Amino acid sequence: MIKKGRPVRKRRRDVPHDARIFRLALLGGLPAIIATLVLLFTSEAGAKIGWTVAVVVACFWLFAALTLRERVLRPLQTASNLVAALREGDFSVRGRAARLGDPLGELMLELNQLSDVLREQRLGSLEAGALLSRVMEEIDVAVLAFEEGGKAVLANRAAEKLLGAELARLPSPEARQLGLAAVLDGPAPRTLELTLPGGAGKFELKRTSFRLGGKPHVLVVLADLRRALREEERQAWQRLVRVLGHEINNSLAPIRSISASLRETAHVASRHEGWEQDMESGLAVIERRAESLSRFMTSYAKLARLPPPRLGPVEVEEWIRRVAALEKRIPVRVAPGPEVNIEADADQLDQLLINLVRNAADASLETRGGVVVSWSAGAAEVEVSVADEGPGIADSGNLFVPFFTTKPQGTGIGLALSRQIAELHHGSLTLENRTDRRGARARLRLPIRPNRGGGEPHLRIG
Repeated sequence: MIKKGRPVRKRRRDVPHDARIFRLALLGGLPAIIATLVLLFTSEAGAKIGWTVAVVVACFWLFAALTLRERVLRPLQTASNLVAALREGDFSVRGRAARLGDPLGELMLELNQLSDVLREQRLGSLEAGALLSRVMEEIDVAVLAFEEGGKAVLANRAAEKLLGAELARLPSPEARQLGLAAVLDGPAPRTLELTLPGGAGKFELKRTSFRLGGKPHVLVVLADLRRALREEERQAWQRLVRVLGHEINNSLAPIRSISASLRETAHVASRHEGWEQDMESGLAVIERRAESLSRFMTSYAKLARLPPPRLGPVEVEEWIRRVAALEKRIPVRVAPGPEVNIEADADQLDQLLINLVRNAADASLETRGGVVVSWSAGAAEVEVSVADEGPGIADSGNLFVPFFTTKPQGTGIGLALSRQIAELHHGSLTLENRTDRRGARARLRLPIRPNRGGGEPHLRIG
């Protein structure tokens, strides 16, 4: 159906810009040419002179029009060539006569400055792209990009190592065929199990979306947790072996030395006077060192096989006062607190608080200070504080390292065992120097109603 209205005029044929300039130049000089010719042919001069002047004037008219056309179009062609060079990425072409105060010169000046800006941006983009490519290839995490349909379009070196081949050589780069369908579904970040040609194990998944060429893509980052776990396990065993070796050697060295001396004494034909006392003293030292080594190994076994807590009602004030009364070397003051009951393993909490109070008393005995135990309750947890007036904490880095101790008769498992008990109750234990006065403070946080699922007993080293 044709709508009624104004008649549609036919679109006139587009005339090139240079033709329009030439026509306007001719049109501008046409009145003067006509006037000149009229004056010539109406004057008393002869026809020959008139035609001669007319030819000269017409030639000059055409020359002037062509010159005007050239002067107008050449700068436009130059600017067009400059823009085309910039579009092609050639920034070596420069516009001449670039100067201020001249409209054409200012145009060339702006084009030259635009070329400089684009060149700097392109160099920065190339350098950033090269750096990004190098980082992508050198990092240990696998990075992959997938199209909307699940087709892999990018994979760095770590990802190709997991896939077992270069991405371009894989027969089917679809996520399902690669065994990576799970990375495109479900929540992220999360930890998931994957079995790939380059290895199987736990991976940390991170995923985000981006657009490339106007099409949506998905960027997937897979961090292999196996190496981190193996390194952490290796460091833990190194610390454990170092501490165990140190303690065992400290006991075996005197045993070996005294045993050798006693053996020499036993094989001597004429023994010196008082050898019976030396023999008895040496055997007593061996017995003490063996007993100390036995206690050390028993403590290690106790720490490694800590059972899960058996939850039951515990009245906090009664628990704190009962444990504080066990310390006989120094008075332990119990500050008043709110009435609150928690669910916990009473026996394990006794062991935990006994260790904290004993450590506080040991520190306060050095400075003849006191020990104060207090507690507070929130909506979901209870905080118990054991504050001493001792010399404070000198080396906080080794506080919870098993078997590390600065006490001559210490086993080095008290704080490690205490923290283990706190964490099995889904709580926490921290030690810090006091800010109000000299001394240290232990802060024990326990949930009022812990998760009854409990935690599996484990050995935490360092």
